[in-house]
Amino acid sequence: MRIARFTTGDDPRYALVEGEPGQEQLVVITGDPIYMPVQPTGEQIPLDRDDVRLLAPVIPRSKVVGVGRNYADHAAELGNEVPSSPLLFLKPNTSIIGPDDPIVLPSWSEDVHHEAELAVVIGKVTKGVSPEQALSRVFGFTVANDVTARDIQRSDAQWTRAKGFDGSCPIGPWVVPGLDVDDLAVRCRVNGTTTQDGRTRDLVFDVATLVSYVSEVFTLLPGDVILTGTPAGVGPIRHGDVVECEVEDIGVLRNPVVRRD
Repeated sequence: MRIARFTTGDDPRYALVEGEPGQEQLVVITGDPIYMPVQPTGEQIPLDRDDVRLLAPVIPRSKVVGVGRNYADHAAELGNEVPSSPLLFLKPNTSIIGPDDPIVLPSWSEDVHHEAELAVVIGKVTKGVSPEQALSRVFGFTVANDVTARDIQRSDAQWTRAKGFDGSCPIGPWVVPGLDVDDLAVRCRVNGTTTQDGRTRDLVFDVATLVSYVSEVFTLLPGDVILTGTPAGVGPIRHGDVVECEVEDIGVLRNPVVRRD
């Protein structure tokens, strides 16, 4: 099952996405599926209809929790050690944008990088959950791009400015509940050229461990998002680029890059 959030020029709505690539249909459902059972309304809309625009599948009501250096190869490419416990940071919900929304490069950075990631969407209020019970608190999974101002990350003592600016967290194209994420491909392409190609089996800390660990620090609320880390191959994005982040069995998150100085 794939759950999308979309608009046809009116208020955002939710839909199940059915059909093969290029022939998808939006099966419109009532309400917000994180909070209520999925109930189709009977309305179906072709995904490729001119007035259909996919939105970020969820807008976190409180937070996005990032996990740094959670692939050994990525830690190594930036000259860092693998952490002994998950390395956490926060991105505000104003960092969220959706599919095809532009990533606007901040005027105060000259070295902005892409970071393709598997993202976890929380479905229930969660505090102090064990790893064994952690996945029962998850609503589903989506694709994220943890856009990072690398020069600012290097210069600042902490990562808020480098990773939390507006538009620094594209997510989408939809949420997939009930997915086995133990061994999925995580890829990024810039202008059609593959730059990242990893697998979730290489996560230093797996999804259940991350949800458990994060819940010891923060109360997780429905709609909160956890970014699980990025594989090696991160690199710069520039004005005019098109970035595609992909997670196997979920889909492709596409965003153009612009600079508005």
